[in-house]
Amino acid sequence: MQIAFDNSYTRLPDRMFRPVAPAIVSKPELIRVNRPLADELGLDLAGLSDDELAGIFSGNVLPEGAASIAMAYAGHQFGQFNPQLGDGRAILMGEVVDSKGQRRDIQLKGAGETPFSRNGDGRAALGPVLREYIVSEAMAALGIPTTRALAAVLTGEDIYRETLLPGAVFTRVAASHIRVGTFQLFASRGDGDAVKALADHVIDRHYPEAKTQSAPYCALLNAIAARQAGLIARWMSVGFIHGVMNTDNMAISGETIDFGPCAFLDEYDPGKVFSSIDRQGRYAYGNQPGIGQWNLARLAECLLPLLDDNEEKAVEIANAALVEFGRVFQERWLSAFRAKLGLHGEAEGDLDLVNGLLGLMHRSSSDFTLTFRALGKVAGGAGEEALRVLLGNGDDFAVWLSLWRQRIDGQGAPEQIQSAMDAVNPALIPRNHRIEEAIQAATYNDFSFFERLTTALQRPYVDDVAYDDLRVPPAPEERVTRTFCGT
Repeated sequence: MQIAFDNSYTRLPDRMFRPVAPAIVSKPELIRVNRPLADELGLDLAGLSDDELAGIFSGNVLPEGAASIAMAYAGHQFGQFNPQLGDGRAILMGEVVDSKGQRRDIQLKGAGETPFSRNGDGRAALGPVLREYIVSEAMAALGIPTTRALAAVLTGEDIYRETLLPGAVFTRVAASHIRVGTFQLFASRGDGDAVKALADHVIDRHYPEAKTQSAPYCALLNAIAARQAGLIARWMSVGFIHGVMNTDNMAISGETIDFGPCAFLDEYDPGKVFSSIDRQGRYAYGNQPGIGQWNLARLAECLLPLLDDNEEKAVEIANAALVEFGRVFQERWLSAFRAKLGLHGEAEGDLDLVNGLLGLMHRSSSDFTLTFRALGKVAGGAGEEALRVLLGNGDDFAVWLSLWRQRIDGQGAPEQIQSAMDAVNPALIPRNHRIEEAIQAATYNDFSFFERLTTALQRPYVDDVAYDDLRVPPAPEERVTRTFCGT
């Protein structure tokens, strides 16, 4: 396979990465390749057998021109700064310019030890590989900025994670893999030249409009803040919990990255935590906007010398960006939930209406996804019974429903309102228990449910009777209460 690599990151100072070759695996076997994404990237897979593709996407065969590097970065992990992290089980194969003229990274995860493995084996188990494949592609279909899944490959070798598990390699595509933690590594070392080189690279790659501003680094910080605010608002609108929002897991590009202990809400609870390592609830569903702002503050600290020569003025600029993050997040969040409730335009009381519904959902432990989908049916003129089952039949529900109906009255034909709501309220999400079902079956070499689930999730806003079973919340015995990083 010929890949037109153009590896701009390797043209940066070499202290930002380390050359490393993927480990050779004994018996690579292709699980799945994302051919539509390959076409976007300009990769010609025609004529290649599954064995040949497995060789490439396991790292056994590196195409000519591959970068083959591990990127260096630091990061705050659960609030504690670690001065040296880096790609411990990931190897950047290289960069391509896709069919839309956008530069994209192609990276192998689980491809063996790197100089940053920190005594780890650099491998990935099958479960986390399938979870990332399922969730990242589901997020893309939901219209949320995200890294993408290009391929998944079995290695033919077991790895040890408390028990022996099948090993696998995941091929991830991203706008870039530059993180807040990448800036933190060099700022913590007092390496101002590297911070500036990295900032210039990010402007060129992700925010070229900042070049035209009188204060380009200030414009860069504000642009990153706006993207992160919008991203987290979108997460919240579909009930997504990232699970490990460390600064090394916050992509400068504004994409969702690192689907480790991630999960989607079943019943609505702003304090919900699934991640097995988040024992204090730092990254709970409702805490994500605040953590996003906290992470942005760490980036702003790195950029202070570039924002202004006067330290006091630089701090003022940074603080203004943090305030703007909060304003943009609130605006995007309210806009998203207005759409979920079928509200056109802006009206006084909309925030109370949204919070009123969320309060009802919390008190009744109603399913996040099903509640909004049922509300759309009520807007379309269907019976209220399904919604009453979810939210209860108390006086507070009746009052809220009356206020909501008054708000949407006159906004159009019922079927038009429902259609607009259905376009933003998914019928299908990657529910935790279904992901686990796919993983468990695959552990015994049955990938049929993984294939069915991945296919179904490509049309999340469509009511397809063929996938009715995938929309059902878990029974008590099916509940997944903890999710894991997989490292």
